[in-house]
Amino acid sequence: MSPVHIVILAAGKGTRMKSALPKVLHRVAGQPLIDHVLATAAVIRPQSTTVVIGHEAATLRAALGSHDGLNFVVQEPQLGTAHALLITEPILRDAKGTLLLLYGDVPLLTAETLKTLLERHESTRATATVVTAVVDDPYGYGRIVRSGEQIARIVEERDASSGERAIREINSGIYAFALDGLFDAVRSIAAQNSQNEYYLPDLVAVYRQRGLGVETVTVSNPDEIKGINSRRELAEVSRIVRQQKTAELMEQGVTIEDPATAYIDRDVTIGRDSVIHPGVSIEGRTTIGVGCEIHSGVRIADSALGDRVTVLDHCLITEARIGDDARVGPFAHLRKDADIRQHAHVGNFVELKKTVLGAGSKSMHLAYLGDATIGEKVNIGAGTITCNYDGANKHPTVIEDGAFIGSDTQLIAPVTVGKGAYVGTGTTIRENVPSGALAVSAGKQRNIEGWVERKKRV
Repeated sequence: MSPVHIVILAAGKGTRMKSALPKVLHRVAGQPLIDHVLATAAVIRPQSTTVVIGHEAATLRAALGSHDGLNFVVQEPQLGTAHALLITEPILRDAKGTLLLLYGDVPLLTAETLKTLLERHESTRATATVVTAVVDDPYGYGRIVRSGEQIARIVEERDASSGERAIREINSGIYAFALDGLFDAVRSIAAQNSQNEYYLPDLVAVYRQRGLGVETVTVSNPDEIKGINSRRELAEVSRIVRQQKTAELMEQGVTIEDPATAYIDRDVTIGRDSVIHPGVSIEGRTTIGVGCEIHSGVRIADSALGDRVTVLDHCLITEARIGDDARVGPFAHLRKDADIRQHAHVGNFVELKKTVLGAGSKSMHLAYLGDATIGEKVNIGAGTITCNYDGANKHPTVIEDGAFIGSDTQLIAPVTVGKGAYVGTGTTIRENVPSGALAVSAGKQRNIEGWVERKKRV
């Protein structure tokens, strides 16, 4: 197969989105629209990828900075799709092979369709190959006008006759072009349409008039070529992606009790025999092991869960790790770098941040554990707080294996509680506690008889 070069059009303002954010940076299944397109394009290993930007060009360039090897060209003013392709000529002037033209707001296109497009284009030695679809409602799309079996031209909705508007085969705007002579042909397109723009679909008629081969590939699923121009369409495509993801996971042996309310991003992985209850959001690059159970109202983002983990209702877990056979919730909050080791338990209204909770340890009620290293088989009583911030800096707390921390304890970091030590209820720990020691700070209880009656008489 000849070398492939990809051009992605992403210059549009997206007026109907009514957003300060460039349209192609709006998210579907946790990723910007254009990232879906770039991921699909990468599968065919192109020699180059060029993104045409325009509206909020600096914002878009910065957002795509993590993608290696992208070329950028700025389309200003924006005079149509043919003009957008033409301004890539300085980058692709000496390129050979095939150019694939894609769109940054069409995230459902599959790699299989791109491969089919390339195979058809190369096997027929076509000058251009067009991806088409047959739809029930073609409104707004360019129509494929054929002469016999061959495509003759593409006519836009605004410029179509009533008979042409009845055609149900539509242009996706996705093309494969032979690079040899492409830019000279694009320069021959005139702006003879209601928008006074240079339409790339007009290139089909140019090629046909010159006797050059133009082929088509018709996708079986029109959803693949859905473009996004409004928030409503963004929601529709998001729903399709979620349905695809839940179907894929269920095929792999995951139980999803209510797929309609499961919000699972495209890069999430979940092991077999795990159960996802209704109303769960699993986002980013989260991984969940085998035999886990995620209950209703849970949100998990960019986290790693081991095998047989149980997460009870209404927990928030972000950038955290949970070991095998651990149990979390309900109503727990695991923040960045929380590390829950195997068989550990985190209970009601417990929050952890940058904290290791060792194997078999428990914090079951109403605690804040931040910047702490907690050993194995430690019991953290209700109301415990690691006071890690002194107003200027964060400090660590260390609680060694087998220690017992009584309820309503405050640990003023930096401080260490030694192995097997016991901290009494209501204690404020300001100094290190030796291994095996008992630490208490409360004074002896004193009862003042008759105080209540005297208070009433005042």
